[in-house]
Amino acid sequence: MIHKVLVRGLAAVALMAYAATAQAQEFRLLMIEQVGCYVCAAFNRDVAPAYEASAEGQVAPLVHVDLRGPLPEGVTLASRPFVTPTFVLIGPDGHELERLTGFPGEDFFWPYVNEMFDHARAALAG
Repeated sequence: MIHKVLVRGLAAVALMAYAATAQAQEFRLLMIEQVGCYVCAAFNRDVAPAYEASAEGQVAPLVHVDLRGPLPEGVTLASRPFVTPTFVLIGPDGHELERLTGFPGEDFFWPYVNEMFDHARAALAG
């Protein structure tokens, strides 16, 4: 458990450091969801509060978006999601950087999100 927390923290710190040095405006983690999605409800109940309080949540705040609703202003996705929940890491320029389709459970969510941060940091660095 301590190893999981340490790895999560290090990935988030690395992304925060990159964001600070790049003078980035803001990263966001979109959660594409829909009414009646029991997996979305479970995530919102069990994981969202921990995410929002985490280092990851400080780097990329969670933004809830309805599957059939409009995207936040200035956001561009590679393609429109069709599965809920779908998590999309949005860069400072409003473009999609990484995507996680579905919710693999809390134990797998954190490593996937940190991998998304690692890939985004690498892509933005060079």
